[in-house]
Amino acid sequence: MSKSISFKQWLGLEVFRQYRKNNQKLHKLHTLFWECTLRCNLSCQHCGSDCHVEARQPDMPIADFIRVADEVASRMNPNEIMVVFTGGECLLRKDLEVCGRALYDRGFPWGIVTNGLLLTEKRLQSLLEAGMHTLAISLDGFEESHNWLRGRPNSFQKASEAIGLLSKEQELEWDVVTCANRRNIGQLAEFRDFLIEKGVKSWRIFTIFPVGRATENRDLQLNSPQFTELMEFISDTRKEGKIHVSYGCEGFLGGYEGRVRDNLYSCQAGIGIASVLADGAISACPSIRSGFHQGSIYRDSFCDVWEKGYEKFRNRSWSKKGHCADCELFRYCEGNGMHLYDENENLLFCHHKRITTTP
Repeated sequence: MSKSISFKQWLGLEVFRQYRKNNQKLHKLHTLFWECTLRCNLSCQHCGSDCHVEARQPDMPIADFIRVADEVASRMNPNEIMVVFTGGECLLRKDLEVCGRALYDRGFPWGIVTNGLLLTEKRLQSLLEAGMHTLAISLDGFEESHNWLRGRPNSFQKASEAIGLLSKEQELEWDVVTCANRRNIGQLAEFRDFLIEKGVKSWRIFTIFPVGRATENRDLQLNSPQFTELMEFISDTRKEGKIHVSYGCEGFLGGYEGRVRDNLYSCQAGIGIASVLADGAISACPSIRSGFHQGSIYRDSFCDVWEKGYEKFRNRSWSKKGHCADCELFRYCEGNGMHLYDENENLLFCHHKRITTTP
């Protein structure tokens, strides 16, 4: 047993491992992402999709995605499947409410991921009237840090104004998503207090992985001491209880498991999560490389693919190589998140090995 994991954590990991194995067998769909556009009104330094103002890939017609939703609803319980609109910047589509209402009428809860630039009070009310359940908005630190990462001078102001609108909504589930990097790591405590003052109740922190534009700027990624500092910050903030903060679902964290997230680590890509990408590709998490795509809605039945595909997602024995070949913790991690594999199925890095001290 690794020295970084206590006996109590080890017992928890063993129990959770059996739970995870059962989920892999059941592979019950609970989240369906729709990459509704590759157009974007920002130019983020870390963009994994490398989106542009005018995307080469046209937006998928709503009717095409609703056809998938109808198939899913005919074979699964739509009330138990969250549909999430992502992009690009999904609010660039002026017809989101049409799709949202169609999903709502079919029993699907749905939500959006947005940078907040176009989230006016009028648009927010329009989305709510169409049945929107959840919203995630990006804010990556104070003005200088956020605008630098997002590549637009007024992006902090717009996102902050959007958060002000969201703080007035009592029924909507929403949170702020922050990408920790070398520019904002030293400001997180002050930024946490800022979010609390803005009325933010839930906060998710991610780190940046080297895919897309992020491969061009290694300074976007935390070094090992900074990554450990982030884990300590999240753990301490959770203990304080003034804001619900958690680390993203990116990877296994050794001795920090159970301390920085609500659940123990489990990559749900292809197990409980699927996506329909802008070109019709059937994938898992939208951040996963194209080599792992499972088919296309334009030639395959989505439900058949969900039931019969995703073999490499549900049986991870192939990933016990490289970083993972001799790792004693592989039974709990199973090779980290699927989005961290390149086109040649090699792991980009191990989160656990980035931790420099024993918690």
